[in-house]
Amino acid sequence: MTKPDPSDAVWARAEIASPCVKLCVIAPESRLCIGCLRSIDEITAWSRMTDAARAEVMARLPDRAGEVAKRRGGRAARLKSRDR
Repeated sequence: MTKPDPSDAVWARAEIASPCVKLCVIAPESRLCIGCLRSIDEITAWSRMTDAARAEVMARLPDRAGEVAKRRGGRAARLKSRDR
């Protein structure tokens, strides 16, 4: 087993981690990111938010899941539905 590098402590943070899942696409209808469900304003302000403000955003995210319509099926599904 490898020992942890003591210099890693420099990068350790006690703040709330970002909910970003690196699927950064803003849904036009809801104006929310389809990956993390945050608004553009929340994403932009995240690094300047207090822990309390981040916790508030994190608490609201589960309720937003229904607000984002994800595309399913891509081009093939669109063509199939058009032919019906």
